[in-house]
Amino acid sequence: MHQNRLFIPTAIALAVTLHSTSALAAGFQVNGQSATGLGRAFAGDAVIADNASVMSRNAAGMALFDTPQISLGAIAIKTDVHVKDATYQGNSLADEEIGGTSYVPNIYYVHPINDTFTLGAAIFSNFGTKTEFSDNYTANEFGGLSDLKSMNFGLSGAYRLNEHLSLGLGLDLVTGTGKLKRHKTIPNIGKLDLLNVDAEGTGLGWNIGAIYEVNENHRFGLTYRNSPDIKATGDTMIYAGQKFKGELIMPLPNMAEFSGFHQLNNAFAVHYSLQWIEWDAFDKLATTSNTTLNEYKWKNALHYSIGSTYTLNEDWKIRAGYMYDSSAQDKKTSISVPDSDRQWLSTGFTYAFGKKASLDFGMTYLVGKDVQVNETSGLGTSISATTRADALLYGLQYNYNF
Repeated sequence: MHQNRLFIPTAIALAVTLHSTSALAAGFQVNGQSATGLGRAFAGDAVIADNASVMSRNAAGMALFDTPQISLGAIAIKTDVHVKDATYQGNSLADEEIGGTSYVPNIYYVHPINDTFTLGAAIFSNFGTKTEFSDNYTANEFGGLSDLKSMNFGLSGAYRLNEHLSLGLGLDLVTGTGKLKRHKTIPNIGKLDLLNVDAEGTGLGWNIGAIYEVNENHRFGLTYRNSPDIKATGDTMIYAGQKFKGELIMPLPNMAEFSGFHQLNNAFAVHYSLQWIEWDAFDKLATTSNTTLNEYKWKNALHYSIGSTYTLNEDWKIRAGYMYDSSAQDKKTSISVPDSDRQWLSTGFTYAFGKKASLDFGMTYLVGKDVQVNETSGLGTSISATTRADALLYGLQYNYNF
């Protein structure tokens, strides 16, 4: 199966599940569940519960609501992803820009049934990537097109045990579609398609969480999300001129998060989060016919975030945050899925329209690092290059209390 390593570098594994975004977090994780969280680098998002989007991080947070609420919005992502200083088969290549702009929608609804039990529903995304090399890029057996999308459809419940402790439980249906193309231009022959995948699949996961309230000003949250293995297939599943046998199976990483929130006075609050992502579960891409297409050497990753919220008056809140996000890739890297340690610099605000409605705005500048990449294909071709992925994220969100 050595030739499969040419046609299925890291990006093919992504083609079966992901959202059309790029270089947002370690591996192919998306941190873009709400504009509110974006404005504080998602610091404290598993415990703050300032709107219905809390259920994307911790279902137990729904227990903090007294009335039904809906939140809906979108985050725009403009990625600046470069492959530079590339050498292919001893020849220098021009620098390549493989980023773009995409949008991540989200919607959440929380409905308290009584004083102790709350239900909620959500649509959002946890994983995604998109990169696209120009059609005439000489090393397109390593690059090509990866246009990938996913959505998480969640149903959750929360139960308040007492004035201090609340528990949450949820189910997640993850659906994904993706397109992936690889080709090689051969002199006197022309373009030879090496890979053409147009796949979709689903998986069922679950999540569990808890919130402990010391008092009305101090609380902590802990949550664990079990991500499903995605099985994907489609009408176009071609490798080296032949249709793939069986379904593609891609393991998604489980995640755990701890958050804290502290209201220090009437105006100022601080909050923080530590998230763990089990990227070593992404060990290989295989099929249901027991064929291993590729192996990976990713490592578990962490991100650390801290933020603050300042209440100016009844109508305005401003927030800011910082996140350090560690890379999932270790010794094995790829030009098609650039990854590095990243820093998030975030700010945002909330404007309230009276007692029932509010509008959130969030913005983040994501700063990556230069990473040296060396890849060798099953055909014996090789490339060395430097990749860098930066991004600008900005989002709007509307919240309404019924």
